[in-house]
Amino acid sequence: MAHIVVVGLNFKSAPIALRERLAFPQDSWSSLYPKIQQQVGVQETAVLSTCNRVELYTSTDNMAAAPDRLHDFLIDHSRMTASEVKPALYTYTQPQSVQHLFTVTSGLDSMVVGESEIQYQVKKAYEHAKSEGATGKYLNVLFQKALNAAKSVRTETGIGRICNSVGTVSVDLAQKVFGSLKGKSVLLLGAGEMAQSTLKRLAIRGSDHIAIINRSQERAEHLAQQHGGVYYLWHHLEEKAAQADIIICSTAAQSAILTKKMVQGMMQSRHNRALYIVDLGVPRNVEVSVGELDNVYLFNVDDLQKIADKNDLQQQQAILASQKILHRKVEHYLNWWQAETSRCAPSSWERAEAS
Repeated sequence: MAHIVVVGLNFKSAPIALRERLAFPQDSWSSLYPKIQQQVGVQETAVLSTCNRVELYTSTDNMAAAPDRLHDFLIDHSRMTASEVKPALYTYTQPQSVQHLFTVTSGLDSMVVGESEIQYQVKKAYEHAKSEGATGKYLNVLFQKALNAAKSVRTETGIGRICNSVGTVSVDLAQKVFGSLKGKSVLLLGAGEMAQSTLKRLAIRGSDHIAIINRSQERAEHLAQQHGGVYYLWHHLEEKAAQADIIICSTAAQSAILTKKMVQGMMQSRHNRALYIVDLGVPRNVEVSVGELDNVYLFNVDDLQKIADKNDLQQQQAILASQKILHRKVEHYLNWWQAETSRCAPSSWERAEAS
């Protein structure tokens, strides 16, 4: 009988230094799915890898062995020891595994509760797994139901209007550092979903000097046109970074694109004028030592957790309402699963014949 098993880690169980070791670059996903199914022995797989979490969703007939095999797979991928990785891993089996995906997709398990990026990230992860033939009947229905539940949560509770995304929180922090953002020069490195959310909020707050650098010129130019920014080629990075007051990094680079040596040179050319950097990348886009420089204010995704306000009464009411919706939606999926597995289970006559 097929069961849903989830193994992974997130910002609550692991620091960014560990999460970036386990992250799966998108260009590796095509080869990843056959490897998981062969090494772990599961029938269906979907990988969710974001800046805040790395999770493997599987459907398996061998629920007793699957968790340990999934642990071993992640440990091998990290190239670290089991003692370094295993304490940060969590494991969910049914019904908790189903509840977990619904909760994650709805933004209730996010660093900033209710953030909207995760719904897009789950949808993208599912569609990629499906296109690779890695999902089947159970994960297809599971992810479709989870995305439907997230939509209901967002429309019925308004939690997305109450709670800010990580990108929005980073802009809030910039405003606390500089006061008004009007007239401040902003450089955006990367044009992904989180970068777009950040740029939108910057424009709303009055930033009118926006530069965008991204390896995909078409996407960056479109984003610049939407928000009145200017797109530059990658070789302009140091020049434009030296001119900026605020740098938002959100790229898929596998190594630092802003080094301490580079930023030291920039600070000299800008006469040590204050520089605010938010590193939303996982792996990190900025060397940690950059934060040691005078007048440089560096924050990464874990730092943003400290400023996320989760105690607002209106937010708590929306969370409770969201949980009621998810409970109902999870029950619907489990009822479907029970009926489906009962229908597919061999009859007593078939079991006798097999024996």
